[in-house]
Amino acid sequence: MSTAPTATFFRSRWVERPSHAVELSPTALPGGFRAAAAAAGIKPEGLDVALLVSDAPTTASAARFTTSAVLGAPVIASKEAALDRLRAVVVSSGNANVGDGRRGLDTALSAQAAAGKMLGVAPDAVGVAATGVIGRELPRERLVAGIREAGARLEEDAADLSEAILTTDRGPKRACLEVALPSGTVRLAAQAKGAGMMSPAFATVICLVETDAAVDAATLELLTGVTVKRSFDRATVDGQLSTSDTVFALASGASGVAVEQESPDELALGEALDALLRQLALEVVADGEGAHRVGRVVVRGDAELVEPAARAVANSPLVKTALHGADPNFGRILQAAGQALAGHGPLHLDLRIEGRQLVSGGTAYDLDPDELHELEAAVRGPEIEYELTVPGDGGETEVFFSDLSHDYVTLNAEYTT
Repeated sequence: MSTAPTATFFRSRWVERPSHAVELSPTALPGGFRAAAAAAGIKPEGLDVALLVSDAPTTASAARFTTSAVLGAPVIASKEAALDRLRAVVVSSGNANVGDGRRGLDTALSAQAAAGKMLGVAPDAVGVAATGVIGRELPRERLVAGIREAGARLEEDAADLSEAILTTDRGPKRACLEVALPSGTVRLAAQAKGAGMMSPAFATVICLVETDAAVDAATLELLTGVTVKRSFDRATVDGQLSTSDTVFALASGASGVAVEQESPDELALGEALDALLRQLALEVVADGEGAHRVGRVVVRGDAELVEPAARAVANSPLVKTALHGADPNFGRILQAAGQALAGHGPLHLDLRIEGRQLVSGGTAYDLDPDELHELEAAVRGPEIEYELTVPGDGGETEVFFSDLSHDYVTLNAEYTT
């Protein structure tokens, strides 16, 4: 396993690279963690059962789950687990284990029991997650066999784990950082999956976060909550909220570097975690099941208006197809915001695209041919920024979103057939 420094992860201009963090091999794990995966036959081919283990008995943990009213069995089971002291996580891909009633829940509980018995920990110290097709039985025997196989080949590397959790993803999303805290150096890593059925509430994603910092559960809970809100909660591909969203964060303490609440160490670790998860969220959006471009809409103004306006723009199929075609049709943005804020008008909005003022006080600028050509060139890049101002003050929000391509329609039209 290589841990040589790299410099390829922080690619987006919307993520501030932490100056106190160095990128290591993206599959490296922090101290105290081991991982493995198996091909259990849940998917037609390839790895599909992943296991992450912390060897430290005093491991602290935190979690976040989907807000959907329809929950996958793994989410239901994990919510009843000891979420502040997890020792292991099982993730299966290819079948979401949703809509299978009591049988599905028993399968999720069997996964916890199998992993717990193998590792010598209580079943409620095991978190479970699953991703894939909804409404089909998850083969219990294959899942349990996959857990046992993965448990027999655990190593200090997350390469197989990050591959096994994928479904429609183009490739793995992962990183490992060496973070210099005031009290010492720690490692921070994460592996995520996600490409479609994603809406900022929060986004469809399965993400595992590991650190060897000694962080108590309350501090880890706080850091996880804040950084998820600024990352996965700000991402959308198609405005569709999944049944299976799950984020698990585990801290082994193997580095011996203690991170106290409200300390400079907590601030430095939080800054690194924030950057890590924001870039992963952008990787998910950029994957976007056929996506070619990523947009960021920033809305400022009345605190009650900015969020619905931003989500409406980000989820508008008209805005998303214009983004795909590199068409600077800013009328699409005005329409989407106006629809979301019906009942609050008439509103006079300001709009900038890639820093160019196009609408002021509700009046569009009359662009000459050269200005229009410059604007068209500006929206051909991989990342496009839209800034919208609505009346009022006190509010500001952002949403990252992907374009809508022909590939997205094809993939989802043929997803189960």
